[in-house]
Parts: sequence; structure tokens; C-alpha cells
Amino acid sequence: MNLTRRTTLLGLGAFGLAACGGNSTAFEARAATGSASGGALPDDLRPVPNAAYDAWVSAFRTRAGAQGIPAATLNAGFRGTGYLPGVVKRDRNQTEFTRTLEDYLAIAASDERVAKGRAAFARHRATLAAVEARYGVPAEVVTAIWGLESFYGERRGAVPVISATSTLAFDGRRGAFFEKQLIAALKILQNGDITAANLKGSWAGAMGHTQFIPTSYEAFAVDFNGDGRRDIWSDDPADSLASTAAYLARNGWTRGIKWGGEVGNGAPAGSILQPQPGGPRFAVTSNFKVIKRYNNSDSYAIGVGHLSDRIAGGGPIRASFPPDKYGLTKDQRISLQQRLTARGFDTGGADGVIGPNSRTAISAFQTSAGLQATGDPSLDLLRALE
Repeated sequence: MNLTRRTTLLGLGAFGLAACGGNSTAFEARAATGSASGGALPDDLRPVPNAAYDAWVSAFRTRAGAQGIPAATLNAGFRGTGYLPGVVKRDRNQTEFTRTLEDYLAIAASDERVAKGRAAFARHRATLAAVEARYGVPAEVVTAIWGLESFYGERRGAVPVISATSTLAFDGRRGAFFEKQLIAALKILQNGDITAANLKGSWAGAMGHTQFIPTSYEAFAVDFNGDGRRDIWSDDPADSLASTAAYLARNGWTRGIKWGGEVGNGAPAGSILQPQPGGPRFAVTSNFKVIKRYNNSDSYAIGVGHLSDRIAGGGPIRASFPPDKYGLTKDQRISLQQRLTARGFDTGGADGVIGPNSRTAISAFQTSAGLQATGDPSLDLLRALE
């Protein structure tokens, strides 16, 4: 492949992280919308009448037929589907977030994500060991990707993939790309890996425990449990975990070499990265670059690597991060969040990441105190709350 699994889909690393603790924004408009089992969707992710979309689908059927998709598959795939206005809104409103590595890791390797990861690792130890033996990718690395992509299967997405990809193909901003995803999704149905009713995923068409887009599914998904289907949607994560390992292995993973690590904390020899000025430095190997094939972001790859180390029993980052642009350290940001919440201005958690909930709480406090409602944290604000 010339493209990473999802770079073309949403264009920025760190997309896969679901928000933690209610405070942090889901990175890059988190794809997994709805519960793992297909919970309630927002109204704007339900089909609405659209004559132009219907006409596009009619023309698409002819193109799909010319590519070998039979009428029966098209009929089954499009039954009950339709134009989703919320998909277009989310696609157009993606924000190019610039998060510090400190903020990213606060979410990627939060205490909750580490604890759940260790529990998931123990629960699926036999499967993960078999996956590692076959593909050579460490079990903890596969588990970490699972954790970042769907919170260990809790947030797989509940949007019909045919509706999502056809809406985006019709919309045209990246029409050719999403038409390829739509064709691939229909081929998944044609092959019998999943029923049309259960072909669900993110608002942008990423699917399963580790959020494969349809074309990546076609290229890399495997039937690991031998039931005759490459079932990445099942509550049983075996096929998803193996498919992720297969993806990494086929993109050049070298068996027996670590991803890297923090300099001064037992890191192997390799290239040195310091993503955040004044923050920790990391020595990274060729396998770090392979993780970036999954999501082309240094922060994502460090997040996967560090979370994998924590799942395996390692400790937090040792080096300190510098104060943020407001002059606050992480401990001071946590204190600010705690003090705001104690005053009745709920920040939705105290993780030290100043997301939209924290900014709303800050603005509300500033208004109540007769201050200009900027929503920005500051040392003066912290002092005012002490």
C-alpha cells in the first residue's frame, strides 16, 4: 500500500483516540459513533430523503455492476440505507487539532486505558499469544492499538457502512476515495463475511475492534478462528486482533525488535525524536515506522508504543514536560479542573487536558466572577480559585 490505513480517510494522526474522562475532545472527530452493539444514533446520522442522493445511487448501481457486484448484493446492501446529513457535517467540520504530546499521552495512556488494557490482555491472553506466534507482532502492541482504536471494543461504531460511504461518495469532496470504500464494503457483503444489517462502523466507514476501512479489510483481514469468515465486528476480537497483526507484519514489522522507548529508560538504539520541545526524548526503531503505517502520526505511534509498555507492566514517562502556553504544568491544570468542579463548574473530569468541557467551565466561572469569558486557563485563574 502506498497510503497508511487511514491517512486518506481522515488526514491526521491521532484520529483513533476516543475521549477519556469526559473532558478531552475526541481526536479528529472520533469515528466510532454509537455503542459497540449498535446503540442509539444521533438524529443526523439517520437517513433522510434526498432526491439527488437517490439519483446518484441509481447511477452508482450501474458502475458497481460493471465491477462485478451482483444486483442481489446491491439490493441487500442498500436496503434501509440512505443519505446521512451528519456524515457530511462531520466530514466538513474536522478540526486540525494541534495537541501536545503530553496531552495526547494523558488520554492515550490514561490510568483507565492502562487498567482496561491489562484486563483485556489477561482476558484474551491465549488468543494474543497465538497471534504473536503467527505474525511476530508483540501481543501488547496489538492490544494497545485495540485500546486506542475502540477502547478495547467498547466503541466500535454503529453507523451503517453502506449509508456512510455512499453519502460521502455522493457528497464528492473525496468522492473517488469513498466510492472505492463503498465498492469494497459491498464486496464484503458479497463474500458473506457479515450481513448487511450488521455491517456497521464509524461515520466515515471504519469498522470493527481496530477500525479497518473497507479497502484495508479487503487487503489485510484474516479469518484467525477458522470459522470461514473474517469477522472483525463480532464481540470475539480474535479476527480483528489477528488482522491488525497481519497488517503490521505485511507492512514490515521486524520480529524481536521493540518499537523504541523513552531515552534513559532502557530504550534501544535508534533514531531520536523529541516531539514536544523541552519534553521527553524517544529512541525509535524501524517498527515505530511500521506503527505509523497504521496511522501516520508520531504521537499516535508513541501512544501505541507507550501504552503497550504500560500494558506489559511498565511505568509512566519519567521525564517531565514543560509548562503549556499558558504557563501551567499538568498538575496545575488538574488542580484547576478539580477546583472548578468543586465550585460547581463541572469540567467532566480532571485529566490535565484542557478540552471543550474545561473551557466551558472556565467561561462560566469567569462570567460568574464578572471577568471576560475567554475560556482560557491561566495562573491568575488558578489563584482566584484557591
